[in-house]
Amino acid sequence: MGLVAEGIGPVLAREQFLDGGSVEAAVRSPILSSWQRCQSLGLSPDGCELPYTQDLDLDGRLVRAAGPVLDRLESMFAGRNMNVSLADEHGAVLQRRFGEPSMVRHLAPIQSVPGFVFAEKFGGTNGIGLALAERRLINIYGAEHFAERSQSNACAAIPVRDLLNGRIEGVLCLGYPYTDADASLDIVIRRAAEAIERRLLGQSSARERALLRAYVDARRRMPADDGQPGELAASGLDWHDQMILKEKATELISSAQRAAVEVPLPGDRRVTLLSRPVTSSSGVEGIAIEAVLASRHQRLTVPTEPHASEARTPHDLIEHRPLAHVVPPPGTAPARGGAPAHGPGVTERPVGGATSGLVLVGEPGVGKYAVAARRRLELLSEASTRIGTTLDVSRTARELAEMAVPGLADFVTIDLPEAVLRGDEPTDPCKDLHRTVVHGIRDDYPFYPVGERIDLRPITPQLRCLTSGHTVLEPDLRTASGWIAQDPVAAQRLLALDVHSLIAVPLLARGIALGIASFYRSRDPAPFGDDDRSLAQELTTRAAICIDNARRYTREHAMVLALQRSLLPQGFPEQNAVEVAHRYMPAESGVGGDWFDVIPLSSTRVALVVGDVVGHGLHAAATMGRLRTAARNFAELDLPPDEVLTHLDNLVGRLDREEGGDDPSACSAGIIGATCLYVIYDPTSQQCTMARAGHPPPALVLPDGTVTFPDLPAGPPLGLGGLPFETAEFDLPEGSQLVLYTDGLIEDRHRDFDTALEQLRRALAHPNRPPEDTCRAVLRTVVPDHPADDIALLVARTHTLDAHRIATWDLPADPALVSSLRAAVTRRLTEWGLEEIGFATELLLSELVTNAIRYGTGPIQVRLLYDRTLTCEVSDASSTAPHLRHAATTDEGGRGLFLVAQLSQSWGTRYTADGKVIWAECALEVPGGKPDAVEAAFDFDDIPAI
Repeated sequence: MGLVAEGIGPVLAREQFLDGGSVEAAVRSPILSSWQRCQSLGLSPDGCELPYTQDLDLDGRLVRAAGPVLDRLESMFAGRNMNVSLADEHGAVLQRRFGEPSMVRHLAPIQSVPGFVFAEKFGGTNGIGLALAERRLINIYGAEHFAERSQSNACAAIPVRDLLNGRIEGVLCLGYPYTDADASLDIVIRRAAEAIERRLLGQSSARERALLRAYVDARRRMPADDGQPGELAASGLDWHDQMILKEKATELISSAQRAAVEVPLPGDRRVTLLSRPVTSSSGVEGIAIEAVLASRHQRLTVPTEPHASEARTPHDLIEHRPLAHVVPPPGTAPARGGAPAHGPGVTERPVGGATSGLVLVGEPGVGKYAVAARRRLELLSEASTRIGTTLDVSRTARELAEMAVPGLADFVTIDLPEAVLRGDEPTDPCKDLHRTVVHGIRDDYPFYPVGERIDLRPITPQLRCLTSGHTVLEPDLRTASGWIAQDPVAAQRLLALDVHSLIAVPLLARGIALGIASFYRSRDPAPFGDDDRSLAQELTTRAAICIDNARRYTREHAMVLALQRSLLPQGFPEQNAVEVAHRYMPAESGVGGDWFDVIPLSSTRVALVVGDVVGHGLHAAATMGRLRTAARNFAELDLPPDEVLTHLDNLVGRLDREEGGDDPSACSAGIIGATCLYVIYDPTSQQCTMARAGHPPPALVLPDGTVTFPDLPAGPPLGLGGLPFETAEFDLPEGSQLVLYTDGLIEDRHRDFDTALEQLRRALAHPNRPPEDTCRAVLRTVVPDHPADDIALLVARTHTLDAHRIATWDLPADPALVSSLRAAVTRRLTEWGLEEIGFATELLLSELVTNAIRYGTGPIQVRLLYDRTLTCEVSDASSTAPHLRHAATTDEGGRGLFLVAQLSQSWGTRYTADGKVIWAECALEVPGGKPDAVEAAFDFDDIPAI
C-alpha cells in the first residue's frame, strides 16, 4: 500500500533507495521527495533523534479549539490501537490521545509524551513533518517512514489552519498499525480538522463581539448633546454606499490609526469616517469605524496632519481572508455615553445637526486580511488582461513575472524546456530546462542568468513541483536543504541578500508540464503562506494556458513558415541578364502569402515576379505555392506580361469557385484576393516590359541615382475577372536597378504612406551599390519595427548583351539564299571560337529558315545570341506555329522540327506584335556570359615559357 509500481514492496523500494538505486517509478512523489531531503540533511534511518522542548503553549487558542474535537476522536476510536496527536506549527506535539488507554504504557516516550518535535529535519519522513512540508493531507505507510522505529506503523496527518489568514496553526495526526489502514480515516481526519478550524474562527468572532460591546459601552457614556448615533440604512445610504464605506473602513482598521477621512459617494455626497481605538474588558485591542453624516450638505473638518490623513494601504500584503462585517447584535443599539480619547488634529465629534452610525469594528490584523484579499482579487483581474497579450512564449512568460512583481513576490524566475521555446510539446520537462525569465525589484541579484541551461537536482523545490504536478511552498529557505543543495554558494548569496521564502509552481496546461515558475520574497519579513501559494498557482495556471497557446502557435507558425520557405525559390538559375538579391521577412502575427521568382526566358531574357496572397496562415502559404507554380508554367509559354496575368486571374477565379463550392457560406475558405507584378527584361534591347494586377509599382534606379516609381497601369487584383491588364515598356540603361516589393514594406498603420515611399527613395538612391547591399539598406531603413504583413523584396541590376555577341541577318523569302546564310553563320561562329558546334548550328538554322520560307510570311530575320548558350532565332510575319510530329515513312517532309529538337537543348515559339519567333538553344562547352568570358577562356598568358 502506498507504492504505485507493481512487483516491488515498500521495504524493497526503501532499501533500493538507500543503496543509491533509482525508485522514481516505484515511490509516490511526496514520499520520494521527503526521502531525498532527508538524505541531503544527512539523516540516518536508525538515528533520527527528535529534540524535546518544554516551551509549549499547552493552554493556547489551538489547544482550546481542538480539545472537544480530540475528546470526540478519543471516544470514536475507543478500544483501538489509535494514537491521536496535535502538534503546533513547528511540529512540536501539544497533546496526545489514545483509543486504548493502556497503549501509553507500551509506547516509547516520543510516541506518548508531548513536547517532542517531529519536524522533517529532525525525524525524517513522518506524518507531522511531511504534512507541514507538503501543507496538505498526507498518508504514510510502513516503510515509507524514513526512521527505522516507525516501519510497522501508518499515519494520516493534515494541517490545521486559521481560516482568517490561511496560516497553519498546527497539525492533526492519526497513528495506527499498518494493518489497520482504512481509506475512511481520510474522511474522519478531514472533518476533525475542519471542526478545529471552525472553532478557531469562533474564537476570533468572540474577540470581535467583545470589541463591539466595548464600543457600545463607550457610546453610552457620551454626553447627550454629541449627536444621535443610528443605523446606516436609516440615514438614506443604500447598499452601494454602505459597501464603499465598509471598504474604506477596512483600510482604516488595517492601518490601526486614529483618523478622520472624508469619503466621496455618488451624487456629490460625502461622508466622514472616524476611526476610534477600542479595548475590550479582556484586553483585546481593536478599531471601531463610525460614519458621520452632516445634514444639509454640512462639511466636517478633515485633519491636515500627516498621521491623521487618509490611512495608507499596505500594498505589500496580499494573503488573508476578510472577516465578515460586524453589525450590532439585537438589543445593543448604540446609545450616548462618554467620549473616548482624542487624537491630535482629529474632529472626534459630530457637528451640530449631524448623525453617526457604526460601520465596522475589528482588530487591525483583520482589516489587513480584508485589504489583502481585495488586492488579490485586483491582481487576478489585472492578470487576465496583462498575461497573454502576444503569441510569443518568452514574452508571455515575462508577462507572468511582471504581473507577480511586486504584488506577490519580489523576484520571479521562469524555466522552460528548449522544446517549449521551439513550439514543441516537451517529452521530458525535467530535462533541457533553460532560464527564460529573471525579473524582480532589482537586477543585481545572483539568480542564474537568462539563457543558461538549468540542471536541477531531484530534491530542489522546482523539480519536486514539476515531477509531482503540485505547487511547493518553502516558507523558510534557510532550512530548505533541497534548495540549498542545488548550488550552496549561490544559495548563501541569496540568503545574505534577504531572499528568504519561495513558491515553486509547475506550468501545467492540458495536463502537460511546460516549465517552472519560482516566486521569491525578500522585502517582507513574513514568509509566504498558503494564500500566497494559491494566488501564485492561480496566476501561473492562467499564464500556462497562454504559454501553451503561444507554444502551439509557434509550432504552427514554424510549420507554415517552413512550408512557405519550401515553396519559395531556394536558389535562382544561372543567367546573365540581371544580378539579383532578395529578402523575405514573415510578419510577426503570422506567415502570409508573399512570393517572388526569377525565371529565365528564351533569347537571354528574364522574368521577375513578385506576388502577394491576401491573408495569413497555411491557406495563404499553400495558395502562394500554387500561384508561383502557375506563374512559372505560364512563363514557359513565352507569353507577354499582360497575358500571364490574365491566365493567373482566370486560375485564381477558378480556384476560388472550386474551394467555395455552391455553398455561399463556404466562400470564406476560398482565395480572398491576390496581387502580382510581372516584369520581363531583354538584355539585347535593354527594354523592360511590365504589367501589374493590383500590386505596388516597382522602383527604377537609374545609373545616375535617379529613383522613380513608374506610372504603371494598376490593373485589378487577381480573381476579379472581366477587366484587361495593360503593359508598359521602359528603356533601362545598363546598370539600372529594378526593385520589386510587396506592400508590407511600405504600408504600416503607424507610418504615413508618402513617408514610407520617401524612405524607400532615399535608401535606393545609391546606384553603384550591389543588390545585396541595397537589400540590407532597405531592410535597415524602411522596414517597420514590427511588420504586420509579410515583406518580399527583389532587387535586380540590369546587364546588357554586347553587340558583338549578337549577329543578325535579314533574308528575303528565297530558298537559294540559305547556303549563303550558312556560310555567314560559320564565319561568325569562327570569330566567337565556336567552331565545334558549327555543323550542328548550320543544320539547325537551315531547317528553321527553310520552314520560315516555305510556310511563313516575309520579312524573315535570323539572329544568333551568344550568351551562356547559343540561341538561334528565326522570325517571320506569320502567326502559324510549327508542331513537332512523327513523320510517316512515305512522307517527304515533317522531319525538320524533329531534327531541331535533337540538335538543341530546348526550342519553342514566341509570338510578337509582328508575327512569331522560333528559337532554339544549343549548349556550349565553353561558358558564355559576360563580354570577356570567351577571351578569358582562351587566355594563355599565364602559362610559363619552356
